[in-house]
Amino acid sequence: MANTVSRSPTARPHAYPGRDFRWPASVIWRDTDPAVRRITTADVWKSLAEGYDDFLAMPTHLVFAGLIYPVIGIILARILFGYGLLSLVYPMVAGFALLGPFFAVGLYELSRRREEGLDTSAIRAFSVIHRPGMGGIFVLGLVLAAIFVAWLYAANLMYTQIMGGEPASVSDFIHDVFRTGKGTELAIAGNLLGFMFALFVLVTSVVSFPMLVDRHVSIGTAVRTSVRASIENPGPIALWGLIVAAGLLLGAIPLLVGLAITLPILGHATWHLYRKLVEPPEQAAPIRDSDDTG
Repeated sequence: MANTVSRSPTARPHAYPGRDFRWPASVIWRDTDPAVRRITTADVWKSLAEGYDDFLAMPTHLVFAGLIYPVIGIILARILFGYGLLSLVYPMVAGFALLGPFFAVGLYELSRRREEGLDTSAIRAFSVIHRPGMGGIFVLGLVLAAIFVAWLYAANLMYTQIMGGEPASVSDFIHDVFRTGKGTELAIAGNLLGFMFALFVLVTSVVSFPMLVDRHVSIGTAVRTSVRASIENPGPIALWGLIVAAGLLLGAIPLLVGLAITLPILGHATWHLYRKLVEPPEQAAPIRDSDDTG
């Protein structure tokens, strides 16, 4: 089945920030970059529904459960043996939002293959390594990893500065965080800082990773297009960010196990959101790999 990507029924004509490309806009944007669309919040909800449909057709929850359970074990083991990880439990869980775009590239590949009528067995998620933009995906993945480490460092520094050091026990930690003024100060400051990290990753990655799976473009083109799509659609992108945050929170409540369901749905939905945000190449055949057979 040919790769036919229809226009979103609610999408409006695309535009560029600084459309005349005069300085300083010309330093950032390129007139050869893919065109972006203006979408509505209805498109965001539709993307989420399409992501859920992809998940039902291509369930990968067991794969994600296999990845999540070891993480849970490591966290619990370090807490039980008193390695002072308590203050980083929440930042680590919240950090899934920072690393998610990279770990979801296999899901983007499965959604792409389903869209084109190709084999969508779970093992085909690894076919993403053959995509033209895989080099750029690895580089952006390293950038996200660095951002994640920076977030953990900043969160730990903030905790020690506000609370005065690591807690002596789990009960002390719970008391200090939830029943003291310093705990309230930490919650406000920490969430504001986390919001800034998450906003940066959202704006730069909402389009860039799926685009690198889909097309043979440079990292700069993918990131610029992601930023432009976010600037053109602040409301829908903000809604998507809230949906991602809510999905990760709901998935994390039952000892992270729920992430085995919410992460795949959000990953597939991101692909469909990308399709609505970026105009497809005109009169261009889809890029296929040697193993892309239906």
